[in-house]
Amino acid sequence: MKLKEIDRTAIQAWSPAQHHPIYLATGTSAQQLDATFSTSASLEIFELDLSDPSLDMKSCATFSSSHRYHKLIWGPHRMASNGSLSGVLIAGGENGNVILYEPAKIIAGDTEVIIAQKDKHTGPVRALDVNIFQTNLVASGANESEIYIWDLNNFATPMTPGVKTQPLEDISCISWNKQVQHILASASPSGRATVWDLRKNEPIIKVSDHSNRMHCSGLAWHPDVATQMVLASEDDRLPVIQMWDLRFASSPFRVLENHTRGVLTIAWSMADSELLLSCGKDAKILCSNPNTGEVLYELPTNTQWCFDIQWCPRNPAVLSAASFDGRISIYSIMGGSTDGLRQKQVDKLSSSFGNLDPFGTGQPLPPLQLPQQTTPQSSVLPLKKPPKWIRRPVGASFSFGGKLVTFENTKSQQQQGAEQPPHHHVYVSQVVTEKEFLSRSNQLQEAVQSEGFVSYCQKKMEVAQTDFEKNVWAFLKVNFEEDSRVKYLELLGYRKDDLGKKVNVFENCHVFVLKELKCTETEDLTSAKETFNISVNGDVDGLITQALLTGNFDSAVSLCLHDNRMADAIILAIAGGQELLSKTQKKYFATMQSKITRLITAVVTKNWKEIVQSCDLQNWREALAAVLTYARPDEFAALCDLLGTRLENEGDNLLQTQACLCYICAGNVEKLVSCWTKAQDASSPLSLQDLIEKIVILRKAVQLTQAVDPNAVGALLAEKMSQYANLLAAQGSIAAALAFLPANTSQMNIVQLRDRLYQAQGELPVGPEAQKSPYERQSMPKGRVGPAAGQMPLPQVPAQQYYQQVNGFCQISFLVVDLPGPQNGWNDPPALNRVAKKKKMPDNFMPPVPITSPIMNPLADPQSQMQQPPTSAPPAAQAAFQPSHLPSGQPVLQNPFQPIQQPLGQLIMPPAVSKPSTEGAPGAPIGNTMQHVQSLPTEKITKKPIPDEHLILKTTFEALIQRCLLSATDPQTKRKLDDANKRLEFLYDKLREQTLSPTIINGLHSIAKSIETRNYTEGLNIHTHIVSTSNFSETSAFMPVLKVVLTQANKLGV
Repeated sequence: MKLKEIDRTAIQAWSPAQHHPIYLATGTSAQQLDATFSTSASLEIFELDLSDPSLDMKSCATFSSSHRYHKLIWGPHRMASNGSLSGVLIAGGENGNVILYEPAKIIAGDTEVIIAQKDKHTGPVRALDVNIFQTNLVASGANESEIYIWDLNNFATPMTPGVKTQPLEDISCISWNKQVQHILASASPSGRATVWDLRKNEPIIKVSDHSNRMHCSGLAWHPDVATQMVLASEDDRLPVIQMWDLRFASSPFRVLENHTRGVLTIAWSMADSELLLSCGKDAKILCSNPNTGEVLYELPTNTQWCFDIQWCPRNPAVLSAASFDGRISIYSIMGGSTDGLRQKQVDKLSSSFGNLDPFGTGQPLPPLQLPQQTTPQSSVLPLKKPPKWIRRPVGASFSFGGKLVTFENTKSQQQQGAEQPPHHHVYVSQVVTEKEFLSRSNQLQEAVQSEGFVSYCQKKMEVAQTDFEKNVWAFLKVNFEEDSRVKYLELLGYRKDDLGKKVNVFENCHVFVLKELKCTETEDLTSAKETFNISVNGDVDGLITQALLTGNFDSAVSLCLHDNRMADAIILAIAGGQELLSKTQKKYFATMQSKITRLITAVVTKNWKEIVQSCDLQNWREALAAVLTYARPDEFAALCDLLGTRLENEGDNLLQTQACLCYICAGNVEKLVSCWTKAQDASSPLSLQDLIEKIVILRKAVQLTQAVDPNAVGALLAEKMSQYANLLAAQGSIAAALAFLPANTSQMNIVQLRDRLYQAQGELPVGPEAQKSPYERQSMPKGRVGPAAGQMPLPQVPAQQYYQQVNGFCQISFLVVDLPGPQNGWNDPPALNRVAKKKKMPDNFMPPVPITSPIMNPLADPQSQMQQPPTSAPPAAQAAFQPSHLPSGQPVLQNPFQPIQQPLGQLIMPPAVSKPSTEGAPGAPIGNTMQHVQSLPTEKITKKPIPDEHLILKTTFEALIQRCLLSATDPQTKRKLDDANKRLEFLYDKLREQTLSPTIINGLHSIAKSIETRNYTEGLNIHTHIVSTSNFSETSAFMPVLKVVLTQANKLGV
């Protein structure tokens, strides 16, 4: 697409890549005249501003020159580090002079812009080039085989690369090698090219075409391969571009014949070695891939020839072309629309006239209108392939399971005649970022498998960083020991032995007082043995005596309580029975007020809920100790939960963390998760590991001590376990993630995670897990064969695998080969690799010959079975994920009219087809086919033997079916396998007839090998590859059956 335009008959030179903005220098071309026959010359600099929508380029400076130019280049010598306008403009004049200009002074408008000039050459200087390694070296070529090497730091005396070539001739092209700095090539119009070695100061090789019709007009070195170069021919009899490799210089190894007339000039992109520009006398500007000869882009140009074409160094998508019609055009190879430019040109023309009355008619001109376009908008398509500068040089992407997929586009040497695209390696590596997390997870798994919970808790206690952490593991450890309540009390600081010692000390301190009391009591008892008086006076003692004498314990107790004689009241209440004792205790507790009254009340009344609900939370240890001592087993967990809830709801953070101990005593995993999440930071993997360790150990303890469902999982616990499984999967521990993932939950995220884990393991879920598919079954369009759901389509070329250890992890490198397919534009949306093809009925269709052997499905051919979803076998990846209306393991009927129990050779006419029919679908047999089959006599058919090299297929498949039949317990599964065994006869018949393609045969043998190694997942992948790359009608009779067999074998694990 054209971007800009300059009306000049001039040669051109782009500013170096370091410059910004981009400039284009133009110098008046020698031996060309414009329409005015002007003989003046100038040197101009234009700025490329792509933000300006117009076609005009801004002219920054003009310098009137006394020379016309054959060649102009802009070298980066003395380039400023800040990228400002600098460098050196080097011009080759028509009188053998080489002139150096300073662009910065030209822009500034100075008059002294010439740095230096020499007229050392004989004749016009048509060839110039700057060494990209040493930018101070410039090569120039002129008549009589003159080649000079100029040092811009010492411009006075040039050097020569060696002795002049004989015979003497003009030098039309010169170019430095792009890989080796001391190699220079020159070419002459006679077609001979010479390669010079400046270290040896002599030519090292000469290249020429044997046809003697090669008039060389262009020379360019390969940007990447040091030994390759291209030569362009200007002769209309040989309008070619020859690609030479100096290692095989006897003849060109590739010839591009895309032009119909002579090639005038060429330019090879330094940004992409697969882009070679050429313009010829056929008025075409082509962008070709020199490695393949394919034309990637044709620039929309006029009928004028272009004599100079150059790539822009800074913007690799932009190029400039100077034509003989006095115009320099700027193009982009990235495509675009030309309608906007056309409208801008029309608007510019209209604005030039305005609304004046140029013809004096008294009427202003109406606005210029474009004719209505009946064709769609004219757009210029971009290159057929994406250029290298917009390709990603490297790429990385993380995938499920901690896999890191990386690639890099490394430069590879192009070999002679290498038509194949370069091979790229894609590396799949396992990335582990949490080594400590994985190590602790492995220790936890080992403890669970070995059931060494006590030792595991002991180790965690030893490495605990805080007292609280140590207490938590101590409480968890007690769950696996005998007499756990006593040990809980010891952890809370209450030991019976220590309490006994304290009591003894207390008694020893008061031994004297006790002895005095004992002596007094003895004397009183001795005196009481004599006689005593039973008083029945009207005082309190008398009334109590009367009540006792009459057996009225209630009144006696009431009198004692009234007289504050609590001990007498309790003693009498004991004698009065349990009911009276309870009433007396209540009155006593209501009357007495001391520090321990409420505790005594709880001990006597066994009302521990009151203590737990009402105690000061600073005494939570005492409350928990009381519950541990007195609570019954049926109320113990509820009381611990109640105390933990009070602590958790308190504002004190310390008390909130202590609630975890209460939940551990209660065995309440869900509340432990909730409390720990609130009290601790669980954002890091190690924090989550801390929580999971405690959860797993507590769940194991609860399973040992309480009659609970081991698979019961709450919502919060399921969420944490799924987070943990996600972390394990992200570190590559797929099996461990599956082990920790909750089994009996219907949360969609967990179901999806489980399915992804199974897929990452390369396995299909079995048992109840098979019915929990998070995905609905997708029906495939008729006639289209694609990979089963959840399976990646295999490349059509087998991938090579390389295994290497990188930083301690297994890194797998896959060789990626491009799949053949339609080559659309690289900017277009991706197209389907496989297009559904409709099966056409041939015009000369004949009814099939009568079938005399037993038939499996008389009403449907194998292809129609595949195209009917209700009657087809499910794909391998969906065998475990069946629709909800179809029970797991239920066989799929092959014929809706035929019961499964029907013998193979027996044909029963259904009522729907009992009446003969004379009409049918186009191309179908006329009449009742089934009745016709029954009327034919039975003949004995002798089948050909299966070739020996393929007999292993029949043996392997039949042996696999027999193993499945021995392992299967479901009658429906057995019937399905029996049916598959019979339907595989379709395959064996094709093997006998040798009608299968070699690709399918090789794939079947690969499946047989995977069966021998019990790798059914690989067999299913090979099956998918065969189906996706072969003709549908060729495999539809037996491949679905083989898929069912492989799926059942994988499910049964035979």
